[in-house]
Amino acid sequence: MIYLLRHGQTAFNAERRMQGHMDTPLNARGVQQAAAMGALLRGLIPDPAGWRIVASPLMRAHDTARAVGQALGLEVETDRRLIEVTVGEWEGRLLDDVAAEEPELFKSRQWFFHAPGGETYDQMAGRIGAWLGELPAERDRKVIAVCHGVTSRVLRGLYLGLSAHDALQQDVPQDAIYRMAGGALERLDCEPVG
Repeated sequence: MIYLLRHGQTAFNAERRMQGHMDTPLNARGVQQAAAMGALLRGLIPDPAGWRIVASPLMRAHDTARAVGQALGLEVETDRRLIEVTVGEWEGRLLDDVAAEEPELFKSRQWFFHAPGGETYDQMAGRIGAWLGELPAERDRKVIAVCHGVTSRVLRGLYLGLSAHDALQQDVPQDAIYRMAGGALERLDCEPVG
């Protein structure tokens, strides 16, 4: 089983500013969301023995994972393959500004993979697929993965066997957890935060 989490909110998320590989901290709401995800998982995993938490090394994901780890009494591992897609020259820019410059490109969610100096879908799917492929067999899998919006979409898409188009249509909440088990996906919502 995999419990998949997106990091809590950052100031960049609230501003609709592209983060990519930029290392941004959680804002106050993001800290509350991380705590809510930890509380939900504490209820879902009454005995965390044998469970692992693996996070992207970027601060926003690692800090979310640390809050979950504190709730469960688990240490956090990092894996660079769970890092967010890089959007190259667009990192740090407002999404609306870039969309105004590239209106045709932004008609689909595939725009993430067309940034100057950015990463392609195949590159990202390759690294995430390699991470998935190294996990234990599903019956022995006890992993909590903490990553990012696009990373989460691609990971869920690979798990479910979705096309790139369908994978990128998925929701990316910061107040819910996805349970991936038996070839199925289930969304579990956290308690709302202020």
